[in-house]
Amino acid sequence: MTRLTLSEQFFRDQAQHGATGDLSTVLNRISLAARMIATEIMRAGFVGKLGYTGTQNVQAEEVRALDVISNDVFKQVFELMPMVSAMASEEMEDIHWFNDDGSGKYILTHDPLDGSGNVDVAGQMGTIFGIYRRTTAAGKPTLPDFLQPGRNLVAAGYVLYGPCTMLVYTVGGAVNGFTLDRSIGTFFLTHPNLQIPEGSGTYSVNEANETKWDARTQAMVRAFRLQQTQCGKRAARYAGALVGDFHRTLIKGGIYMYPGEAKKPEGKLRLLYENAPLAMVCEHAGGMATDGRQRILDIVPDQLHMRTPLYIGSKGDVSEVMRMLA
Repeated sequence: MTRLTLSEQFFRDQAQHGATGDLSTVLNRISLAARMIATEIMRAGFVGKLGYTGTQNVQAEEVRALDVISNDVFKQVFELMPMVSAMASEEMEDIHWFNDDGSGKYILTHDPLDGSGNVDVAGQMGTIFGIYRRTTAAGKPTLPDFLQPGRNLVAAGYVLYGPCTMLVYTVGGAVNGFTLDRSIGTFFLTHPNLQIPEGSGTYSVNEANETKWDARTQAMVRAFRLQQTQCGKRAARYAGALVGDFHRTLIKGGIYMYPGEAKKPEGKLRLLYENAPLAMVCEHAGGMATDGRQRILDIVPDQLHMRTPLYIGSKGDVSEVMRMLA
């Protein structure tokens, strides 16, 4: 069977959705970062890169060696790319600028290694990315360039590191999935025009947090657990990596949930690095993403590391969650 390569699909996207050659170059560099990170993950146990560094990131979370390595990979692959002027990452406190004159028209937001806690057990991990056009015309990008709602994203996607390495993205049209052929280092189109199924699939949530949720959230999750939802029966699946759980939801249907807590209503997941990019992918695959009250892509961030609850998946499932939380 003849399959399109990732680069060939980029050119098709340019023609069909008005993507520029610059944007295709940015996406190609993300695919390079993905291949480099995949290699680092496979080698981690052999070269002593498992475990923690003994430091914390800006979120006050313990940092693993692979978190730092993955973030550095993104710095390296974009350092000499004039079309990208800056990036923001959950592993960095502030913006990282690439060009002295700040001339690049795109800015990048990303979670370099989601689910890094799974590395010690050879579990699923991922990378999440979003690409925006900067809002200022000249000079280095500033904070307002990054504080854009997700509806302004020009491209978004994720990379799944598991039994295979997959890259899934959209530039505002179809959501396409590519699988890495490790023997030649090339991504091939294996999942064209992904559409999230309705009326089937699983629910994914960390039910160990139940005592931290308010009563409505507890009742809503209980309805899924007891198979009493109007959207249909759901089996529970939870991988402990957002990318892994979302990818399964995208392919099989259902819903992923990370509610806020009674004492931390903002939840854990970051809007710019995780929620907004995955929401763009989900919506263009026919799904829905909300914080329980409003569309994720309509939320305007007020800081780089803003957090929001996340309910993402099939429209029927997410709509039912909103109804039960209202």
